[in-house]
Amino acid sequence: MSIEPNPNGGVPVEADPVGADFDAPAQVPPSPDKGMFGIRGTGDVSGFGGLVRRRPELVGTEKPYGSYFDEVTDALEEAYPGFADAIERVVVDRGELTLHINPARIAEVCQIMRDDEALRFELCSSVDAVDYLNSDPRRFHISYQLTSMTYRRRIRLEAAVAEETSLPSVTSIYPTADWQEREIYDMFGVVFDGHPNLTRILMPDDWEGHPQRKDYPLGGVPVEYKGAEIPPPDQRRVYQ
Repeated sequence: MSIEPNPNGGVPVEADPVGADFDAPAQVPPSPDKGMFGIRGTGDVSGFGGLVRRRPELVGTEKPYGSYFDEVTDALEEAYPGFADAIERVVVDRGELTLHINPARIAEVCQIMRDDEALRFELCSSVDAVDYLNSDPRRFHISYQLTSMTYRRRIRLEAAVAEETSLPSVTSIYPTADWQEREIYDMFGVVFDGHPNLTRILMPDDWEGHPQRKDYPLGGVPVEYKGAEIPPPDQRRVYQ
């Protein structure tokens, strides 16, 4: 766009792009150097201009934790002889309690969390994963959201594994984890030992790769909508 002086004085105004009219959007000539939000010249189409967010250092929280968190950790330590080896660290952040677990011990910890009378976390409401590619050697972090309906408490367990490293399935303890572990296997390629039917659940059986890994190519197919063809995501390099 060109800037023209305001004939009445004051702030200069932007002239309409060539070909623009009142009944159609402005026709801006495509530029391979232009990204989202006005980014130019860097090739960055995210709009962040090379901004890199520094990952906070993960350190454990010291006691007392507050709320019911001390009661939960004390009860687990009393009920589970392998507590010191299984619990890598305890983190309390934003009013939430997360126990970072040795992956090999995740099923043992879940068993105690469910069955001990002082804990009674009967429900595993969610199992999900995150890929920390290039920022953690154990790139896949699996989190388990547990709920105690008896005591109205919530807690998160988290286990981190490297690529090509498996961890025990908790399906025999929490049946709700069945399809959720299958989805993590399908999307991230994490293997859960002892799962009764660890097969793909979203992608076709013969699909190659795991789509939610951060090193998985975007790919895609063109989509036609109201006469306009939208290219696949990996070809969207010019934003107008």
